[in-house]
Amino acid sequence: MTVAGIISAIIVGLIVGALGRLVLPGRQNIPVWLTIVVGIVAALIGTAIARGAGLADTEGVDWVEILIQVALAALGVALVSGFSGRRSIT
Repeated sequence: MTVAGIISAIIVGLIVGALGRLVLPGRQNIPVWLTIVVGIVAALIGTAIARGAGLADTEGVDWVEILIQVALAALGVALVSGFSGRRSIT
């Protein structure tokens, strides 16, 4: 992966993570940096899934790929906020 590919993955991950967080109802008690990390991972996995299914190489915007990425980001944010939200202070 080139430097441009890494930078674009970070930018796409930031956007996908934010969209994934927006799709979820309620408040998520996780830091912004963790949302970005979840978004980056979701963007990379979503791209791999879309390419494996033959959906990533279309003309124009790859809406199905973006939908997969946002759905994975929403799932990731929900899982991370669920794990971090169960801590009790005693």
